[in-house]
Amino acid sequence: MRLTHLGHACLLVETAEARVLIDPGAFSDGWHGLRDLSAVVVTHQHPDHLDCEHVPGLMAANPQARLLAEPQAAEIARGLGLSCADLDGTTDVAGARLEAVGRQHALIHDDLPRIGNRGVRISAEGEPTVFHPGDALDGEPGEVDVLAFPLNAPWQRSREMTAFLRRIAAPVAVPVHDGLLNETGRALYLGQARDLGHPETDVRDLRDAGPVSFTR
Repeated sequence: MRLTHLGHACLLVETAEARVLIDPGAFSDGWHGLRDLSAVVVTHQHPDHLDCEHVPGLMAANPQARLLAEPQAAEIARGLGLSCADLDGTTDVAGARLEAVGRQHALIHDDLPRIGNRGVRISAEGEPTVFHPGDALDGEPGEVDVLAFPLNAPWQRSREMTAFLRRIAAPVAVPVHDGLLNETGRALYLGQARDLGHPETDVRDLRDAGPVSFTR
């Protein structure tokens, strides 16, 4: 399996014969121009996870790719004229299995209504499993080899981030959702993830690393 962090919450997962792009949002442009995608997954409707301006062009450039989105986000995608299936249950794509995990976005504020959120667990025979939670920390993905974890967010305290790392206890964790951080803040949160997360989890920073291979 190969992972490429394309900025903020966006992650390209290459496993089996599948190339799955997760959360092509407006806080990053590293995913612009991608080709040969098998699927595009949107965990929820917020613009840093679903870029309504550029995703139609992405899908036009990848006519073979399936678009799967959390149901409320799927309605938005269909309103853009896109063919989009709800991200729910399990979906098989090019030898990879995509499993929806969770229901709601994390609480931002009591005055703001909560929206839907679906994390996604991706597995393929003989390959490591990876879990991207979207914007929630309460999903139960089961055993995973690589955990993508939000490094920073308006809805998340750092102690919740480290508790998430400890609860999932994946062998490897990769930070995402870092688009609001300057270099000083990013280094601080990475240090907390490494020092206060699970002691047996290897936190690997994929920013600017290109495709990185993972094996079991």
